[in-house]
Amino acid sequence: MKILVTGTAGFIGFHLAKKLLERGDEIIGLDNINDYYNVNLKYARLAELGIDRNEVKSEKLSTINYQLSTKFPLHKFVKADLENKETIDKLFVEGNFDAVVNLAAQAGVRYSIENPHAYIQSNVVGFMNILEACRNYDVKNLSYASSSSVYGLNKSQLFKTTDMTDTPVSLYAATKKSNELMAHTYSHLYGIQTTGLRFFTVYGPWGRPDMAPMLFADAITNNKPINVFNHGNMSRDFTYIDDIVDGIIKVIDNPSNFKVYNIGKNSPVSLMKFIETIENAIGKKAEKNFMPMQDGDVVSTYADVSDLIDDFGYKPDTNLTDGIGKFIKWYKEFYKSIGMK
Repeated sequence: MKILVTGTAGFIGFHLAKKLLERGDEIIGLDNINDYYNVNLKYARLAELGIDRNEVKSEKLSTINYQLSTKFPLHKFVKADLENKETIDKLFVEGNFDAVVNLAAQAGVRYSIENPHAYIQSNVVGFMNILEACRNYDVKNLSYASSSSVYGLNKSQLFKTTDMTDTPVSLYAATKKSNELMAHTYSHLYGIQTTGLRFFTVYGPWGRPDMAPMLFADAITNNKPINVFNHGNMSRDFTYIDDIVDGIIKVIDNPSNFKVYNIGKNSPVSLMKFIETIENAIGKKAEKNFMPMQDGDVVSTYADVSDLIDDFGYKPDTNLTDGIGKFIKWYKEFYKSIGMK
């Protein structure tokens, strides 16, 4: 298939693009490489896909500046913003895509409180441009990133896709809920097969430096204290990146008329157990600052993935010890070498 994957300089988008290229798909990658976190990590991910940062140029309205991969003959990359409608339209005109996977977004629950306008532009306006391009250029297979954060103040455990999601506690969550509603509208009106994936706390090699695994690993390694929110009384459905990518590919290959799935481990872990697993992998104890709950956070997440299991045989089988072990191995070997410290 010829697939547009947005967000390929990001954590999940990078891993997905690499897996699809390895199986022989033709991938057009797109990312704006913004500075929400250290761009050295983003360029290092792109380098793994054969994209040289010195060759990356911003798009122009008159032409698409494709960068050709030196590692994968079927891969090209475009630096562009989703909210630039003219560029997105031109990309679709030239692309003739079989499928689109929209993973590009302004990420971060806490940052959305500080910089709300960035979330509306990227996550709402940008997603509208993708939907409109799919409609206007006859792309019927669209998968997109939603988030477990849409469950907000929902107190039930497990989180089921049939649960109420009308009480988000961050603007980030609200933008992701809006994406689901927008996708439903376009499926209904224009017959686009849209599938949303509510990701649950993804971790693994090449992960984001603003997420807990990287923050904890970096602090423990460098003898700095870690912040433990809600005094450690939290749990998350931590999901290893390979299991996430496996689920995304199943969805790409089997598009739905309109569907939203949870995609997680289906096995929540307490925050203190998660920290202990990182400590064991590094071989050093953490100094802990116990702190109150932060605005925008929730106490616990727990994914009911029965729909994904029933429809696709999804099996998230990476246990926490193995997943953290692979993450810490990558961290020790690569993190400093790519200019993060």
